[in-house]
Amino acid sequence: MTLTKSIETGQVNRSAADVYEEFFVPALFQRWTEPVAQAAQVKQGDDVLDIACGTGVLARRLAARVGKAGKVTGLDINDGMLDIARKHLSSIFWRQGDAEALPFDDNRFDAVVCQFGLMFFQDRKQALREMVRVLRPGHKLAVAVWDTLDNTPGYAATSGLLHRLFGASVAESLRSPYVLGDTKVLVELFNQPGLSEVLIDTREGLAEFDSIEDWMHTDIRGWTLAGILDDDQYALLLKEAKAALKKFVGSDGRVVFKAPAHIVTGTKSLAV
Repeated sequence: MTLTKSIETGQVNRSAADVYEEFFVPALFQRWTEPVAQAAQVKQGDDVLDIACGTGVLARRLAARVGKAGKVTGLDINDGMLDIARKHLSSIFWRQGDAEALPFDDNRFDAVVCQFGLMFFQDRKQALREMVRVLRPGHKLAVAVWDTLDNTPGYAATSGLLHRLFGASVAESLRSPYVLGDTKVLVELFNQPGLSEVLIDTREGLAEFDSIEDWMHTDIRGWTLAGILDDDQYALLLKEAKAALKKFVGSDGRVVFKAPAHIVTGTKSLAV
């Protein structure tokens, strides 16, 4: 897989998936699971689909909400992510599949959610059409995407550092997750047949890492640059990061910076 293709699709290998679960989930993703579940109005007994489930952080939260009477299906295109997900909760139905061609019947699910995956889909409109198709009429979908890179100072600075050290194509890896940060783009994207009551809720969030070392390890070893930088390049990045990114480090050595996101909700029209 080329660097460009990896960036565009958010694909990672098995080793990177381990890093993703250990570091990225607590640093960024865990805090968004309850807001997304609430936005989709997930309740006891529901049958819920989590698209681009990754290692399953949101699906696990959904399982707690639906209880034993409900059902959660986690779908991801990446086998490495699903291998990690299966280790955590066997009661969830983990399935490999493409968001743009969901392997489910029409009007199947009580809620459909997608947390920080839509940005990486090749055909986002088609993926949203599929979400609407499998959702039951009168029920909700909830999709979380990151706000703009400019509103996420830690990653804006990191992207600039990568550009300075290794060039534009490497720096692009940290720009890709923020391509849907513009709410005007989101409004147009979610203008889908059969989807009504579309709302965008922008919320403040934080990224938190134990140290600069953990931050760089997570981003470079656990995401789209996994396997791209060699050991010497990684050592150079870590050295430069300690100076270039020190404004995000507190007196206790921990890294904290703003990481806001949009939660987009919509309801499937009863007429569909």
